[in-house]
Amino acid sequence: MRFSVGVHGLRARMSRRSFLKGTSAATAGLAALETALTPAGAAAADDPQVFGPEPVSITLRVNGAARTVAVEPCATLAEVLRGPLNLTGTKIACNRGSCSACTVLLDGVPVASCSMLALDVGERAITTIEGLANGDVLHPVQAAFIEHDALQCGFCTPGMVLSSAALLERNPQPTAEDVKAAISGHVCRCGTYPHVVDAVLAAAQARRG
Repeated sequence: MRFSVGVHGLRARMSRRSFLKGTSAATAGLAALETALTPAGAAAADDPQVFGPEPVSITLRVNGAARTVAVEPCATLAEVLRGPLNLTGTKIACNRGSCSACTVLLDGVPVASCSMLALDVGERAITTIEGLANGDVLHPVQAAFIEHDALQCGFCTPGMVLSSAALLERNPQPTAEDVKAAISGHVCRCGTYPHVVDAVLAAAQARRG
């Protein structure tokens, strides 16, 4: 015995109500399956912590000391260093990460502090130009900058000194090309680049004794 149902027959048997019931059941089933397959904690990951608009209390490790300050969530590291922490050796010039005047070290790595939120620093150690010397004893790069007249107006100097010091930590015997690469992002309107290169090479020699 053979049965056949035409298209018109199917349309007649499927009402609007039965169609909606079927789609609702399918949707409910998919939602249950998605819930079962979702890893634990994924919901929390989709709901990140929100700060502000009020100031937030954070603790920064600056030059070997823990400093707790209340900062606005939008405050950059440069603004916090120069403002509530009163470490004005960090300069703000272009304020968009192009000139490197605001360079500080985070765990020994040079970064543009005007382009980083203070909230994003976390547990990383910050070194500013005020923390580079050992008490009254200047860092070899600082001493060499003075000896080789590697600064004029001095506005770019703190950031350039920190980048140069970081270079010597990772490469104790740099070439002139290494020094040029390390300071390539620093804008010196006075044009003291040749003196900077000489100073850093002299500092490397002094460190080797």
